[in-house]
Amino acid sequence: MPIELDPTMHPDLAPLAWLLGQWEGTGVAGYPDQDEVQFVQQVSCTHDGRPFLRWEARSWVRAEDGSRGEPFESEVGYWRPLPDADVELLLAHPTGVVELYYGKTEPAKAELRTDGVLRSPSAREYTAGHRLYGYVQGGLMWATDIAAMGHPLQSYASAQLQRAAGPVFTAGPDETATDEV
Repeated sequence: MPIELDPTMHPDLAPLAWLLGQWEGTGVAGYPDQDEVQFVQQVSCTHDGRPFLRWEARSWVRAEDGSRGEPFESEVGYWRPLPDADVELLLAHPTGVVELYYGKTEPAKAELRTDGVLRSPSAREYTAGHRLYGYVQGGLMWATDIAAMGHPLQSYASAQLQRAAGPVFTAGPDETATDEV
C-alpha cells in the first residue's frame, strides 16, 4: 500500500515523503590523504506545511563500543521538489561550505549533483559533489562522492540508517524501492 500523506504536508512533497522522519545508523567515510572513519549518524527530515523539507544531519566518530564519540560532520538544509520529478537540495556546513544540488527523484530514490559550491576563504578546497539517496528495505541509504583537495570526483562516504521516529513508508506497486543505492 502506498504511503498515506500527512494532511498538513504540502502535496508537492509527495515524491520525497519517504525521507520524512528521524533516522539513525552508521556509516563510513574515507578519502585520499585521510584516514577512514566509521561514524554514527542522526538525520532529521521534517516539514511545516510549506513545499519544502527541512534537513539536518549530524554525525560522530564511532567509539569502540559503537556509541557516539567526538563530533564528525554536520549539515543543515532544505529539499525543494520541482516539476517533472526534479529536485533541489540546499546544504550549509559549519566548515564554510554551502552547496546547491540539483537532480531527479524516482519512487524512493533521489540522485543529485552540485549545481553550485560556495566556500568561505577558510574552507578547504571543494569543487563538486554527487549524492544518491534511497529507501531500501525500510531504511534510508545514502552515498556521496566529492571532488576536493585537488582530487577528482570519487567516493567519500556512505551510511545505512533506520527510522527512529516518524511516518512509515510502504512502497506501492508503482513505488518499488530499489535493492541498491
